[in-house]
Amino acid sequence: MNRISRGFTLIEILIVVVILGILAAIVVPLMAGASEDAAVATAQTELNKVRRAIEVYRVSNANTLPVVTAGDGTWGPIVSREYLREPPTNQYVNGANSRVITIGTGPDSAFQTTHGWIYDSATGEVWAGNFDADDQPLPRP
Repeated sequence: MNRISRGFTLIEILIVVVILGILAAIVVPLMAGASEDAAVATAQTELNKVRRAIEVYRVSNANTLPVVTAGDGTWGPIVSREYLREPPTNQYVNGANSRVITIGTGPDSAFQTTHGWIYDSATGEVWAGNFDADDQPLPRP
C-alpha cells in the first residue's frame, strides 16, 4: 500500500512559525528606532530651513529680523513664496504642538510637548523644541 503524502507535517509548520517569530523579534525593535531617527532628522532639516529663511529675510530687508509671534505656525513674513512655503513642523515633538512657536532666549533644557520651535526675537536665533544648543535631541522621558 503506497501512500502519497501531500502537505506539511505539524513539525515543519512549527519550525517555520518559530523562525518567523525569531525574525519578528529581531526586526520590530530595529523599526521602532528607525522612526525616532527619522523624526530627529526631519526636525533638524526643518530647523536648517527656518534658519536659512530668516537669514535670507535679514539680508533682503536691510538687516531687519522678521516679526515672529508666539503661536501655531506664526512665522510672519517668512512663510511666503520667497522664504518658506508652509510653516515647519517639528516631528520630534509630534502631535498638535509640533508647529507652535514660543519666544525665548535659548534651547530647551528638558523634554516637553508644549512647543515645536523657540525663537529669539532680539537675535533672530531659532531652536527646535526638545533639542539642545548643539541641535542634538533631548532624551524622551
